[in-house]
Amino acid sequence: MARWYVLLMMVTVYTLSIADRYAISTVLEPIRLELHLTDSGIAFLTGTSLALFYVLFGFPLSWLTDRYSRRIILTCSVLAWSAMTICTGLSHNYRQLQLSRLGVGVGEAGGTPGANSILSDYFPCVRRPMALTIFALGAPIGAWIAADFAGRISDLYGWRTVFLWLGAAGVIFGVWLYATVREPRRGCLDHRLQADSPSFLVTMKYLWSQRAAVHVVLATSVCALWGWGLMWWTPTFLMRTYSLSAGQAGAITAPIHLYGGIAASLLTAWLLAQPWMANPKRIVWLLGSIIGVSTIISIVIYWSHSLSVATALFWIFIPSIYFYIGPGFGLLNNLAEPRMRAMFCCVVLFVANVFNLVVAPQAVGLLSDWFAPGHIANAASLRLALLCLAPTGFWATFHFFWSARHLVQDQERATGIKVMGRPELTAL
Repeated sequence: MARWYVLLMMVTVYTLSIADRYAISTVLEPIRLELHLTDSGIAFLTGTSLALFYVLFGFPLSWLTDRYSRRIILTCSVLAWSAMTICTGLSHNYRQLQLSRLGVGVGEAGGTPGANSILSDYFPCVRRPMALTIFALGAPIGAWIAADFAGRISDLYGWRTVFLWLGAAGVIFGVWLYATVREPRRGCLDHRLQADSPSFLVTMKYLWSQRAAVHVVLATSVCALWGWGLMWWTPTFLMRTYSLSAGQAGAITAPIHLYGGIAASLLTAWLLAQPWMANPKRIVWLLGSIIGVSTIISIVIYWSHSLSVATALFWIFIPSIYFYIGPGFGLLNNLAEPRMRAMFCCVVLFVANVFNLVVAPQAVGLLSDWFAPGHIANAASLRLALLCLAPTGFWATFHFFWSARHLVQDQERATGIKVMGRPELTAL
């Protein structure tokens, strides 16, 4: 039972991380109007500022996570980003808000790598993709909170109250996490044990030699660019295009994040628990196929001028952005040696968050400003900018399919455990 309790706690860590990170996208338009910013300006303030420190501090914190107590580092991370979320709610000008978002980024940098590493020592190799898919339930639950809770509270009490409540909940949870979660022995469920912690350069060289890992990193990162990049601007798109409030826009996407996202994650966890999915090639083929089909759906959503059509298709598109998260983490942990797992996770988070918190928001904002008459962004300019981003899902599909060529041998090399059912599948 201990492993399932720890899994539940790590789901909560991920939920808080996603909620604190993406709640600001729900109230993007009220903040932009209050501070008199352009689309590119609000993108830099709310997304890029957080992402720069999130990705930069991810490497030193992951290095520490691979060497010292993950429980302590994880607790400090939760407390730090929750405190800075409270500071976000207390901000009254551009500089204060920017500094608060930088602080949230620093704190969150230690969250997901530590949670992944802990779970990999509670669940054996064959169960890790399933366990980390359940861990990924934190994403739809967090996104639901970020859309529904943030939208409702913003309409009733203003956008600042959203962050005060979220931050306070995180501080309370951080104390409970420290008191109840035990630090497992590192690498206790693997055959490939390391006596010493490898250096950063050794870890990066090993990752590069794992060709399947490189493609999995790129595939999941481009999924973040595509899916989460589109979702960052979706509340603003709905508000401008269909004249909705923040609460009304959140009411459309929030239940899809919650019910569709959880259903997608649980379905993926069930599939990965089946014996015939023991060969990891089938996992990447499944992920690539789902993302490819959903990319077409996303293009139709932002092309359509019908709210009913967009809402119906969101029930396909939004769940699809959750399918890859858990399996992606699980695959990557199985492609890393035990004392490299936090750093492998940090690499994918670095690339993914540069894509979805820096490149996507800033590029869409700049394109929206550029497409607009007089460079004053409107609904039509934002639609064109999002249509430029939507086809990138096909790029992710390519990397998922291509990773299958080296996946089995690379996993066996990292874990020392033979892949079950190894009559070899034909590589792509």
